Amino acid sequence: MYTEGYMDLGRTFAIRLMQHLVVPTFVLDAERRVLIWNRACERLTGVAATELLGTRHHWQAFYDTPRYCLADTLVLGRTDHLAQLYDSHTLPSDHTLGLSAENWCVMPRAGRRLYLAIDAGPIYSEDGKLVAVVETLRDMTETKLAQMALHSLANRDGLTGLANRRAFDTAIEADCRAATQDGTPLALLLADVDHFKAFNDTYGHQKGDDCLRTVAHTLESQIFRANDLAARYGGEEFAILLPGVDLEGALQVAERLRGALSDQAVPHAGAPGAGVVTMSIGLAAGIPAPDMTPKDLIDIADRALYEAKNSGRNRVVGVSLTPASI
Repeated sequence: MYTEGYMDLGRTFAIRLMQHLVVPTFVLDAERRVLIWNRACERLTGVAATELLGTRHHWQAFYDTPRYCLADTLVLGRTDHLAQLYDSHTLPSDHTLGLSAENWCVMPRAGRRLYLAIDAGPIYSEDGKLVAVVETLRDMTETKLAQMALHSLANRDGLTGLANRRAFDTAIEADCRAATQDGTPLALLLADVDHFKAFNDTYGHQKGDDCLRTVAHTLESQIFRANDLAARYGGEEFAILLPGVDLEGALQVAERLRGALSDQAVPHAGAPGAGVVTMSIGLAAGIPAPDMTPKDLIDIADRALYEAKNSGRNRVVGVSLTPASI
């Protein structure tokens, strides 16, 4: 009797302790019903415990469509779902250990989007049966946003907002390797603003910076696929990587880019002809040879750009990737 009373007292104390923890915490039973939804969890999510206790609706506090929370994957033994559900996660070394994960949560009731670090740990009975899973949450939004800002600073050109040379070098290495391994096409466009020195001499360097921003915005507005990359290659020169695009497709994109900049009609009194800012584009596209390197690809596109500028500027010259083009 004394032992049973002492255990009941311990359970009551544990529940009260969990309710008053400053860490947002909830507990699911072996049927995935909410046993505990502490006050810190109410404050984080904007959802009262009275709405969730005894239900399986806890996902509604974090997401706007039904999906598993981390505790659910432990109860169900569905750790194979983790990669689909979370930006990052750990895998338990055995079934008795917990899980850790991180993810953006839309927080519908709270009306804010938060990046949460999540831990879930199982509780077993003496005979080894799962009786509950405890999930704790930490708001890591500020840390995540700071990390994203640092990543952006490291990979974005400060003037134009496009990818910088460092990001371009990383991307072309990966794209070139994938294209040579898979035998798929790859296109590289090198674009150079025509008579840019004359533009700076005529209007000054501040207007020159504005001109480069306009060019960058024009390029970015015409690049529609998520895996394409527009980068500031250096000075007034820009690079565009188009994975999976052959020569015909690359020529179409290049002409669209060239025309879009001309249509901006940025005045350029120092340029002959139309009197507006234009650009020349050299491109290399096709299925790379197995031994082709990023430097080879850049050299081919650069020679095409040289030809475009020497043959009158404001034009596109394309080269097909063949062994003879290296």
